[in-house]
Amino acid sequence: MTNYNLIFGGVLAFNILVTFRASSYWTKYFPRKPEVDDSEKPEAEAPKNAEDPPDADDEPKPLLDDDTATDDVEKGATLEISSSSSAASDAAANIRHAHLLRKYLVVYLLAALSDWLQGPYVYALYDAYGYSQHDIAVLFVAGFGSSMVFGSFVGGMADQCGRRKFVILFAITYALSCMTKHFKNFTILMIGRLLGGIATSLLFSVFEAWLIGAHATAGVMQSHLGKSFSSAQYGNSIVAILAGQIANRAANHAEFKPTSEDSGFYTGGYLGPFDVSMLTLIACGLLAMSLWEENYGKSQENDDDSSKKSSAAGALKTAFSATIRSPDILSCGIISSLFEGSMYIFVFMWTPALTTLAKEEMGESFEGLPFGVIFSTFMVCCMAGSSIFSIAMEKMKPEQLAVPVFGIATLAFGIIVVSKNATSTFLAMNLFEVCVGMYFPSMGTMKGMIVPEDKRAAIYNLFRIPLNFIVLFSLLTDLSPKTSFMLCGTMMVVAFASQTKLRNSRLSASA
Repeated sequence: MTNYNLIFGGVLAFNILVTFRASSYWTKYFPRKPEVDDSEKPEAEAPKNAEDPPDADDEPKPLLDDDTATDDVEKGATLEISSSSSAASDAAANIRHAHLLRKYLVVYLLAALSDWLQGPYVYALYDAYGYSQHDIAVLFVAGFGSSMVFGSFVGGMADQCGRRKFVILFAITYALSCMTKHFKNFTILMIGRLLGGIATSLLFSVFEAWLIGAHATAGVMQSHLGKSFSSAQYGNSIVAILAGQIANRAANHAEFKPTSEDSGFYTGGYLGPFDVSMLTLIACGLLAMSLWEENYGKSQENDDDSSKKSSAAGALKTAFSATIRSPDILSCGIISSLFEGSMYIFVFMWTPALTTLAKEEMGESFEGLPFGVIFSTFMVCCMAGSSIFSIAMEKMKPEQLAVPVFGIATLAFGIIVVSKNATSTFLAMNLFEVCVGMYFPSMGTMKGMIVPEDKRAAIYNLFRIPLNFIVLFSLLTDLSPKTSFMLCGTMMVVAFASQTKLRNSRLSASA
């Protein structure tokens, strides 16, 4: 029998260690020794024989003449000023980055919290209303279809009209989606799923686009972008764990019932998490309005085709053209769609896969799985992965780091497919979650450097079109868990090959 609590404890201890190694406390207690270039070391002089006659050069000389002494003093002063100026510049950049990151995380983590609160209870709520599995599947497909269709052009609108405005629009749209959950009416629930699909496409594009634009404005793009994505991923994992606890309490706070016998408006029960999410979204929108500055997709080149810039369809067309013309952008899109598609399939399939193995091992004594412990273990693995990314970035570029990430993810899915033991399967799943924690800051940093600023949100949403196709395919084909994980492993092989090509392209371009 798999000891899930023991594995959780081991993963938690590992996360604490790597988090400490990635933090500033490590450099405080274990400072790096400055590296000395061998060429700068003074050469040792050969000792002279006492019987050798004195050389003419051995005659006593003044240590320094007045001009040499003056020059050396001036050089030393210049070096000190240069060093002090560099240190002051770095300190100022760190302050700007810390201020920017605090503003971003307050808003982004509230948005992430609102999303995590809803996730586990969408299906359960539809089931509680008495809808059939077919009707529920239609609602889910509508949500992903909405994200695919509307997301294809709302990103371009955000680049043109302002990303902060669309973050506020995200909060309003998602809050309205939460409100529709109170109605036992299929049409209203369908409208809610459509609104939720639009909000999801904004969540995974506009926030990131605003962050990268703010880094460019603050002048900390190259030096601090990876740290920001790592911090966001780490915080997202913590928020996911907290959301599970908050949502569980909210769902059990009051009885699920209609306001009256003939009313189609319900309260309590599984609606509790959606109500908490609605309040979170209101706070998210208000804080974005007060804390964030507006930023736009600034064009990097003169574009005479103003008609394309003035319409959503034109923005989508220019984003598509830019993606097709640039092999690096296209590679980013392929890789992100494949990895995130496999991640969504994993989310759908890990529960039936572990349940089936546990039933085979335990037989009639099976009483269910500790889903809360399992989910918390996955999230702690994601946290560890984001910390490993921060450590690896001291020596590697993100395009280099992503290659082993996809290789390890391929290995993890291979183990899941061939394993017939619940413990080894669960450990392989945790290995994949570590890769998830490393993937998001790696890909976020790469896209920040590769995707043009003036089309950023539009291209990010363009990347989500094939991703949603993958998810819809998984939902509509009713694949078994084993077949689904084989598909995920195949996608990871393609992502590994594409990332290797992208790495070689980026390194040769910078050489």
